[in-house]
Amino acid sequence: MGKRTKKGESGAAVNYVPRNRALKKLQLSLADFRRLCILKGVYPVEPRHKKKVNHGSTASRTYYFAKDILFLSHEPLLEKFREFKVFVKKLTRAIHKGEIHSADKLVENKPVYTLDHVIKERYPSFVDALRELDDALPMVFLFAHLPQHGQISAKIARQCKRLSVEFLHYVIEARALRKVFLSVKGIYYQAEVNRETITWITPYQFCHEVPSDVDMRVMLTFLEVYATMLGFINYQLYNSINLRYPPLVRCRRIGTGLTGWSGPLFLKWVIWFLSRCTGMHKMLCQNSKFPGGGACPTLAVEDFA
Repeated sequence: MGKRTKKGESGAAVNYVPRNRALKKLQLSLADFRRLCILKGVYPVEPRHKKKVNHGSTASRTYYFAKDILFLSHEPLLEKFREFKVFVKKLTRAIHKGEIHSADKLVENKPVYTLDHVIKERYPSFVDALRELDDALPMVFLFAHLPQHGQISAKIARQCKRLSVEFLHYVIEARALRKVFLSVKGIYYQAEVNRETITWITPYQFCHEVPSDVDMRVMLTFLEVYATMLGFINYQLYNSINLRYPPLVRCRRIGTGLTGWSGPLFLKWVIWFLSRCTGMHKMLCQNSKFPGGGACPTLAVEDFA
């Protein structure tokens, strides 16, 4: 006679793990656990039979698959999170004691990590990464237009600006743009890259305010994954059309009349970008003039319909 299985030892009762139990198993704080789940692509699930999972209780709880928590327990990022927690404690102690030399040494040896292995796990093939660009590109373009504020550092803004300009340069060189639409939210683009249709939105070049009711820590964690993935994609796309990566950028001084990516230069670049697309022949120009010469097309929503 086989061993009798007791209630709660098999089936749905062991396939799901509550969040509190997952935190104890991984020995992480709630903020670090959320960050790890976003980086690894693990999200909460809704059990089909809550009473069976919760041992007869109907209380509202957050559940994860037990196999996902077991998968997270072997993640190398866990050790980096713990090293960073120890680093913060040592740095705080050194600052309170006034040991400036020790604090400087700690900052120089600050633990860092990379997400290269995470990108390879989540996107085994290049096509899988391209299909994720519909979510990645709007996030990168958004942070490229946001001002430096609070948790949004200048380094993050520069990185997003660089990645977005590199991707647009590939779209121009590969003649991959197919559709453009101007809306109240921003400019919608649709391009065909390696036979995959990619649609994204970019905000207008206005002054944007960071809302106070948005959790920037969660958005920055998503941005960390998407920026790393877009860097790999840009490298692969540039190699596919025999372009150097990273591209060489030549900048002119402000005294020459060019003001970087804002103002007339950026507008002229956008118009030239749109003029190279297929189906844009109706954008003809008569009224305005650029500072450097040439006509400025008048854009309308009907031209992109």
